[in-house]
Amino acid sequence: MTAQLVALLVVPGGAFVLVCGLVYEWLDRKLVARFQNRVGPRWFQPAADVVKLLAKEEIVPSGANALILNALPLVALASVLTAALYVPMAGLSTAWSFNGDLIVVLYLLSLVSVCVGLAGVTTRDRFAIEGAGRVFTQVFAYEAPWLAALLGPAVAASSWNIADVAAHANGQWLVVTQPIGFIVAIVGLIGKLELAPLDAPEAETELVAGSLTEYSGRGLAMFRLAKDATFVVGLALIAAFFLGGAADIVSWLLKTVALLVIIALVQALFARTRIDQTVALWWRIGVWLAVLQLLAIGILHQVGL
Repeated sequence: MTAQLVALLVVPGGAFVLVCGLVYEWLDRKLVARFQNRVGPRWFQPAADVVKLLAKEEIVPSGANALILNALPLVALASVLTAALYVPMAGLSTAWSFNGDLIVVLYLLSLVSVCVGLAGVTTRDRFAIEGAGRVFTQVFAYEAPWLAALLGPAVAASSWNIADVAAHANGQWLVVTQPIGFIVAIVGLIGKLELAPLDAPEAETELVAGSLTEYSGRGLAMFRLAKDATFVVGLALIAAFFLGGAADIVSWLLKTVALLVIIALVQALFARTRIDQTVALWWRIGVWLAVLQLLAIGILHQVGL
């Protein structure tokens, strides 16, 4: 029982994921700033922002349902922290595991975006409502390719269990045999986190803060922590599936940071896409490439190659 509580509250879930999320947020912001010839934030800035928000008053907008407004960030944070328990973190084995947990984890990670979208619908602010519409549109656009990309290694391993897929990929860099799935997974994670160039749902020059425009205090802090934790879990999942796994903490850090550098480069190199461009790109190119690769993997697996 003690070991389970430690796994839930400290490592590989709980505090470890939250601290890593803040560190990775800082590293991402710092890298993007350097790539754009800016200084960027100091190392403690993400943590300072969260502490400041936690200390601020939480305001319920006029006409909003206070219960739903307060519950959504809790559900978002709880869902991603639960997902972290089934993903290999820091070279450690998964805290919990069962057959089919891959589908559950993908659902839990998607629940964060759904909560963000519902947060915008709950308020009457026009920027929040427009942002919510973009969130749900983008979710429908990237979720199918993201799912197909991560199912590729699962089909190759003949298992829906994350631990089994990671063990099968241990030492095998599936990025070589499944390059399309790897690229789609990276871009899908960018869309899930609403980072540039897929940040139309919270475009600050158009929508202030998108769905979260009316959020403040603890609610906004928890949504930020949920996105940071999603960043860590998504990177760990891609590293475990496509980069030969991570048998120790050094390997895990190197591979997840390498993926983070790629994402930071994408943010620095590409301008924001319009929401219609995002949908067109994913459904005309991304989803078909991911599905075709998934079918190819299934056929090759059936014939024993």
